[in-house]
Amino acid sequence: MGWNKVAIVGAGLIKFGELFNKSAEVMIEEAYLDCIQNVDKGISPKEIQAAWLGACRPALHGFHTIGGVTLTGSIGLAGIPCTHVENGCPTGSDTFRNACLGVASGLYDVVLALGYEKMRDNTTAGLLGLAAQGHPVLQRGETAMTQFAPQATRHMYEYGTTKEQMAMVAVKNRHNGFLDPYSHYQQEITVQEVLDSPMVCYPLNLFDCCPQTDGAAAVILARSDIAHRYTDKPVYVAGVAMATDVPYMHEKESFTEFVATVRAAKTAYSMAGIGPQDLDAVECHDCFSITEILNYEDLGLCEKGQGGKLAESGETRIGGRIPVNPSGGLLTKGHPLGATGIAQMIELYWQLREEVPKQNAKRQVAIKKGYALQHNVGGRGISNSVVTILTRNP
Repeated sequence: MGWNKVAIVGAGLIKFGELFNKSAEVMIEEAYLDCIQNVDKGISPKEIQAAWLGACRPALHGFHTIGGVTLTGSIGLAGIPCTHVENGCPTGSDTFRNACLGVASGLYDVVLALGYEKMRDNTTAGLLGLAAQGHPVLQRGETAMTQFAPQATRHMYEYGTTKEQMAMVAVKNRHNGFLDPYSHYQQEITVQEVLDSPMVCYPLNLFDCCPQTDGAAAVILARSDIAHRYTDKPVYVAGVAMATDVPYMHEKESFTEFVATVRAAKTAYSMAGIGPQDLDAVECHDCFSITEILNYEDLGLCEKGQGGKLAESGETRIGGRIPVNPSGGLLTKGHPLGATGIAQMIELYWQLREEVPKQNAKRQVAIKKGYALQHNVGGRGISNSVVTILTRNP
């Protein structure tokens, strides 16, 4: 048995997309209400003792430093402690991690972890302008593209990974997202369409990239020993870990792996007492198609340098040896930074409880060993990562 001190007992999600018609408060409220309404045996809001709010760039939609007040005031929980978490692309999963620690410490019995982001209310230029912040030379011109594209070219050079293999990741995830009612994109694509889409930053084409997306997601966590009060099908946190790497690209020792992911995965596997061979599903950070290929290797799903071949093999499809991103992943579902990690947890919560057939039976993975892994990587210089292992095994 792994760590298993904390259990997910409720989950709520809104459809991701370009939600110009919804304010941040409305998104937060909808995710929260969906969450408490989906606790099997019911829950009173008065039972929630603390909350954590994940939002990476709240200033872009007018909130600046009032994140905690925004959450508790918007959903009728004023009075309880609320902590705002910001940690780059893993903001949502680190929000979840901190909420887990609040419960595992013994300080709280029941807590809320909610993440949201409004990515589309600001212009693309406004978002990209963030790249000019920081060191005037070392970070000049830095964007997500200019950080991840060199990973692709180096992996192609060292291991023979091809643009076609990267395109296969995008095609797989678009297929899964087509089956997911919460996904931003709802259209399937072909390998040729990926290759023919506009070049953004070599070797990544437009369809190799995740969209800018709005979204919100929420989970209720409880002490494992009282989870039965809320559901007969809790999903336990078997392991959760965060790790970091150096913040500047010129300091990297390797451009073919994310060191933070490798470190976080090692700790999470150890906490859970399992290895990659025990996983039934993975929700990993595929902000670009090459990212998923590197994740295969960093998470131990295949040998180093074999990520492209794994993508080509079909083993990561639903029904394959190790289904990856059955939700559609960031490439299709979208990447609202504060919500992404929590939404990944919710997908695996549904998968482990075998509830996905309520949405679309074709998206349900085979649950054999009862473990699933969630992963995010990002931050300045792709320098931080969170890995969480969930299980339905008590």
